Amino acid sequence: MKLFSLGIIVGGLSLLCFGCTRTEKAMTKQQGFNRAPLVMNRFAELPLGSISPKGWIKEMLIRQKEGATGNLDVLYPEVMGARNGWLGGDGDQWERGPYWIDGLLPLAYILKDSALIAKTKPWVEWALHSQKENGYFGPEKDYPFEIGLQRDNCQDWWPRMVVLKILQQYYSATNDQRVIDFMTKYFDYQLKNLKETPLDKWTFWARMRGGDNLMMIYWLYNITGNNDLLTLGKLVYEQTEPYTDLFLKREMLRKVGTIHGVNLAQGIKTPIVYYQADPQAKYLEALDIALDDLRDFQGYPIGMFSVDEAIHGNDPTQGIELCGIVEFMFSLETMYKITGNPRFAELLEKVTYNALPAHVDDHFQTRQYFQQVNQIELSQYQRNFDVNHSGLDNCFGLLTGYPCCTSNMHQGWPKFVQNLWYATIDKGIAATLYAPSEVVTQVGDDVNVHIIEDTSYPFGEQITFTVADISKETTFPFVFRIPAWSTENIVKVNGEQVSYTADSDNLVTIMRTWKQGDQLDITFTPEVRLSVWKENSRSVERGPLVYALKIDTEQQKVENGAEGLSYYQHIAKTPWNYALIETTKENMQVHYKIDLSKVGEVNKENNYPWNVANAPITIKTKARLMPNWKSYNKSAGPLPYTVMYGAEVAEEIENIELIPYGCTTLRITEFPQIGEYSPE
Repeated sequence: MKLFSLGIIVGGLSLLCFGCTRTEKAMTKQQGFNRAPLVMNRFAELPLGSISPKGWIKEMLIRQKEGATGNLDVLYPEVMGARNGWLGGDGDQWERGPYWIDGLLPLAYILKDSALIAKTKPWVEWALHSQKENGYFGPEKDYPFEIGLQRDNCQDWWPRMVVLKILQQYYSATNDQRVIDFMTKYFDYQLKNLKETPLDKWTFWARMRGGDNLMMIYWLYNITGNNDLLTLGKLVYEQTEPYTDLFLKREMLRKVGTIHGVNLAQGIKTPIVYYQADPQAKYLEALDIALDDLRDFQGYPIGMFSVDEAIHGNDPTQGIELCGIVEFMFSLETMYKITGNPRFAELLEKVTYNALPAHVDDHFQTRQYFQQVNQIELSQYQRNFDVNHSGLDNCFGLLTGYPCCTSNMHQGWPKFVQNLWYATIDKGIAATLYAPSEVVTQVGDDVNVHIIEDTSYPFGEQITFTVADISKETTFPFVFRIPAWSTENIVKVNGEQVSYTADSDNLVTIMRTWKQGDQLDITFTPEVRLSVWKENSRSVERGPLVYALKIDTEQQKVENGAEGLSYYQHIAKTPWNYALIETTKENMQVHYKIDLSKVGEVNKENNYPWNVANAPITIKTKARLMPNWKSYNKSAGPLPYTVMYGAEVAEEIENIELIPYGCTTLRITEFPQIGEYSPE
């Protein structure tokens, strides 16, 4: 039975992390939740190190550790080595070094890996010790390496926003009080100087991305209660791109080329962040409108929008930049914690479980700069992107396209893990994004608890939560989310089915006295469904996963690519130009290829799920070739308009195999559809 009611959040929470890497375990009463007059947030993030990955997602993080994330200083030493300006050197002094640490640091503390933690420490210490008496910090000269600009007196606000994010995460893991003193002095400096030297004084990046600055201001306010921070927050918001007004006018996102896509991915959270200080409905409305317009005019079934570099319409051969993916994920994580709006959680899972794994190779060594939703060849060729970089934008390589993604790609998976579990204001625990994991935290009246989540999600639909350890039996709320795509759900406590009530945010609360060994089982019901996209095309979805045509490929290594490094081309060996037919549920046959309970066992090469060979689940259906749908400029040609009858297609009906989008390299995701085939 499913009932609906509106939940109201009041009160306060005390948190204590045990079994993690904090130097001081006591936390302030309000940490993680907003202090008045900020509007109360729906969830609070747990201290970094409280949540640990299991199963396939642990394997993903280990591959990051062993791949580029853990070794970028070796793979890219001219930028990430000792010469980096954020280590006191004369090299890059802008965003690249901070970008890397913004992903490496949470990875290190989540894995509790001493070697990785040691690798982050020089960056943290240098930043802390670089602060001047007036509060300013960072390299003496800013060298925005990405855009080739060097000014002796340039003190760009933008790269410091990334460093603030790093320091906030470092404080979450260690409770190092130097961070609070450091940020207090820096924000005092900003308050005194922003009117004369506004965010866009030196480059426009800080104006477009001021929401990141604003987040850190409110984070510090919740710890110190210094009202000057609220004044600063208003000033920063006023100097940031007016996203709220732009979204409400419904012009910018309905056109192409109107905004840099990564700026949009970062800036989109700004209205929701400011809503905390000015709780007007217009900020929430602006985000609903923005997401509607993005889907309709720039969007794709995988949850992303075109980013190549500007937004560029919704043709499935336009590019999606990796920086855009990880920044959009971070924005969605931020907006969901504040509001509890399930739309943000649904979209976050779709981006994470489709776009992100498709963009990086199996060993986290190479990546694409742009991916395409309909992607039939990876080769050095000038495609119809807003910006082209030597034609290598969709080839796999360490530095193909533009090196910003080499630095910034690392934050995606670790920060998603950090958002798998939250604290609730009534001293409970919430699991609203699903992946195999475990959490160690406190609930109720300062009771230590260790909960394990066993699941093969997003491939499987069953989730088991087990109270592995609890210091004493205690009553607390356990909150979980019902996905919008699941219409029938089974909820069991200790093997007995229970009725449940979902609130307006699709959240269910199980309030009971929990003891060691208690088990909560949830079974969702994903069904195959077709969504409609460009030219009335169809995409196949099931649960949080989008499915794409399985295409056999030939990988070709090419030497002396970008900056002297090799890169990888992929050429299709099987046809791609199919139209779907007989698209009824009965003709979309779901097949589990392996025992889903074995998905992603650590260090099991054959159980790593995100590639063509190991795709755990497939959908088999029927299709016909469309001979007139041909390649154009090494991309799939213009998408034929879906028609019921009269399309030029081959007579032969073929059985085709669709696999999860995140498992593909080459693929067709948006298919033309023709009328149902009748043997009579």
